[in-house]
Amino acid sequence: MGRTLLLLLLVLTLAPVGAAFAADSVPSLPDIASQEARNKAVAARVFEEIFNQGKFQVADEIYAKDFVNHGLHRNFDLQEDQAAVHAEKKAFPDLKMTVILMAAEGDLVTVIWVLQGTHTGAGYDGLPPTGVKLELRGITVWRIVDGKIREEWTSFDQLQAARQFVTQLKWPLIGFLFAAVILAWVICRAILRLRRPQLAKATS
Repeated sequence: MGRTLLLLLLVLTLAPVGAAFAADSVPSLPDIASQEARNKAVAARVFEEIFNQGKFQVADEIYAKDFVNHGLHRNFDLQEDQAAVHAEKKAFPDLKMTVILMAAEGDLVTVIWVLQGTHTGAGYDGLPPTGVKLELRGITVWRIVDGKIREEWTSFDQLQAARQFVTQLKWPLIGFLFAAVILAWVICRAILRLRRPQLAKATS
């Protein structure tokens, strides 16, 4: 009886301590929801401020210094990643990124987006301005810690981008090739005309 009473008193004494410890170590649902909302706000700034408005200077506020973009074949640091963004904005001055869906879980934010822009500037894989109107859908996953983006995984259909360029440039390219063939034929005819007198003199 004495042992049972002692054990009961011990449990009643330590229960509040255990509950307090558990409350401190496990985030509450409102805390988690609040953190995920803050992470989504950070992700939204990338599209609206950097891509749409061209405010490249805010990258230091949004990305961690040790940021890594996990590319398909190799990783890119923050400097390389932002250089690519600069090149895209230069090639597509009217570039607009629209968020279709955004979801957050823990420190991860997943975004489905659509890119739209007109290729009126240089700097896109070395192509001169073509006037091609590009529209692409892609998905990005970011890991955000302490309000900064630390890692990125992005995927989109590169073949679809190439197909849009080829489709829109098909007839201009065919016209250019046809003009080049005609020009080459005219030049060859002119050279032959110039050489005929010389050949005639040589054979006479």
